[in-house]
Amino acid sequence: MNYTLIMKYLTFIVLSNLPLLVQSHSHHRVDDVRSFSQAQLDELERKWGTDWGFSGIGTFAHLPHIRCLTQPETEFDIAIIGAPFDTAVSYRPGARFGPRAIRAGSSRQTSFRGFNPRANLNPYTSWAKILDCGDIPITPFDNSLALRQMNEAFIELGQRSATLKSRSSSTPYLHKPKLLTLGGDHSIALPALRALKKIHGKPVAVVHFDAHLDTWHPAKYPSAWIDPEDISSQSFFNHGSMFWLAATEGLIKNSSSVHAGLRTRLSGDDAADYEDDSQQGWIRISTDDVDDIGVKGVIKTIMDRVGTETPVYLSIDIDVIDPGLAPGTGTPEPGGWTTRELIRILRGIEGMNVVGADIVEVSPAYDGGSEVTGLAAAQIAYEVLTSIVRKGLIEQAKVVKNTGEGRDEL
Repeated sequence: MNYTLIMKYLTFIVLSNLPLLVQSHSHHRVDDVRSFSQAQLDELERKWGTDWGFSGIGTFAHLPHIRCLTQPETEFDIAIIGAPFDTAVSYRPGARFGPRAIRAGSSRQTSFRGFNPRANLNPYTSWAKILDCGDIPITPFDNSLALRQMNEAFIELGQRSATLKSRSSSTPYLHKPKLLTLGGDHSIALPALRALKKIHGKPVAVVHFDAHLDTWHPAKYPSAWIDPEDISSQSFFNHGSMFWLAATEGLIKNSSSVHAGLRTRLSGDDAADYEDDSQQGWIRISTDDVDDIGVKGVIKTIMDRVGTETPVYLSIDIDVIDPGLAPGTGTPEPGGWTTRELIRILRGIEGMNVVGADIVEVSPAYDGGSEVTGLAAAQIAYEVLTSIVRKGLIEQAKVVKNTGEGRDEL
């Protein structure tokens, strides 16, 4: 028997027995599949379902991670979303790594040790379902495309459904999900405001913590290469002009917004920047004001301006903190507030109707080994989450009081 005949014979034998082999293998795999009772699953969760601060995948505060942009069926009340974008900066880049640094700074925050004594609640175990929705995959090559990506991502997430319990609640504050964005440079506020205008059908107020105005006309960055009247110029989209663009587009409610923590130098030889800022509907609280009117005075000024009913976008540039305490940022300005002062002010304005928020301009490359800026930003995020959750409980209590109904289902 020659070689060719032998190979044909062996091939015939293998092919003839292949169905039996497959069937045998499939039965073997089925036999190997274990079934688990609910009690067994609960026991596995008790044994292996928690993390220490130094263990686990690096989500914000060890929250569940869902790639929400690709899973539209996922419901949430508050989403943490990263916007790793920094190609609209005027000085030091690096804020594209901000979301990663803030998440790392949050690693000691856990649901089992998340109780906030000042608010008498744990934001991670209260009424709100909070998810880490990962990052928007923003291009670093084309700012026009990046802006489009952020526009669409914020609208996509902002139009998602809150959880069934929240939608069914008699408390309107709970009906729409809220986004807390981890930047990224400050230009990300523009697409966030565009999304909020679309979702709420009206402009919102902005409470803006920053060393800088960020309401500059883009032509205040001098260049002979652009037409200062051409609003479509790509260079107009930058982290010092996004609120000017937002005002031009009608995204910010007239005479409603506040800057807090200002200590920036101005353009030219006079205070024209302040005049432009006032015309856009802002009032200004300088860093030095905290020495004259105190934290309580700053809180009162903000609350008198925005109240408790107007929808508010809360935008926090980490450079509002003194660079001696938060050096990891792109445009540091000496003489800022302490981390403690900022947190006290944020706690004092918890009654605002916050419909979205960001924490931006964390650039960990300038932080050194201490990670202190990421830690500060993570603590600020914790305070913002606490305030949003507490606001929901306060609004729920108001509904119960006004209607005379029993306790809300949440």
